[in-house]
Amino acid sequence: MQFCTKSVLFAICTVITEAIPDTVGSKLIGLVTSRAEIPELLKLDDVIDLVIPRGSNKLVSQIKSSTKIPVLGHADGICHVYVDKSADLEMARRIVLDAKIDYPAGCNAMETLLVHRGLVEKGWLNNMILDLRTEGVTLYGGPRTSSLLNIPMAHSLHHEYNSLACTVEIVDDVYAAIGHINLYGRHDLYAHTDSIVTEDQEVADVFLRQVDSAAVFHNASTRFSDGARFGLGAEVGISTSRIHARGPVGVDGLLTTRWYE
Repeated sequence: MQFCTKSVLFAICTVITEAIPDTVGSKLIGLVTSRAEIPELLKLDDVIDLVIPRGSNKLVSQIKSSTKIPVLGHADGICHVYVDKSADLEMARRIVLDAKIDYPAGCNAMETLLVHRGLVEKGWLNNMILDLRTEGVTLYGGPRTSSLLNIPMAHSLHHEYNSLACTVEIVDDVYAAIGHINLYGRHDLYAHTDSIVTEDQEVADVFLRQVDSAAVFHNASTRFSDGARFGLGAEVGISTSRIHARGPVGVDGLLTTRWYE
């Protein structure tokens, strides 16, 4: 978990403002210290160009509905990892564990594991479940998986756990995986990060083309969706909007273009 107290925020703000030359002005940076000030700020659409809320989907939705200012927000991070029948199974195991346990509270952590039905017959899914449980992960099943593996039914297939818990579901093929992701991974038609693990390039290409998420990966953990890893420098967030910045957003994603001659 990441915490930032008011005293730390005040110290950071002080350092930044003291570093700004007098010719620019110390009032360039402002510090909001209470939630009571936010509604008034959101009314200032004549002077504020962009709002970047950091927090839950509920917070983002509340801000979007209460201001005319453009909001660079994000939907729920319902991130999926789909393990195809042709996957390198040891690679798949490492990717799944990293995606779930590296930082489970992150918006780019895996919330749903989709597994090709052929891997159930091979016994890989049973081994994967054992590995996840060993790491302290609580497992819930989709309609097919819950009864087959005797694990509790997930109350929703569109759920961001933000903890050491995830949903597991069995699918027939890559098209079924894509259908699942496009149905349950979206919120207001925006999706976060999804990954396929496969050694079949044709299958990977289908997945990468047809999954409409802010970030889509082949043989990589969803945790890779990060501004620093993308070389964007300091990250202000991961946007699931289609316009204009999408995915991890650095400074360039906050800028507009002004043409003159």
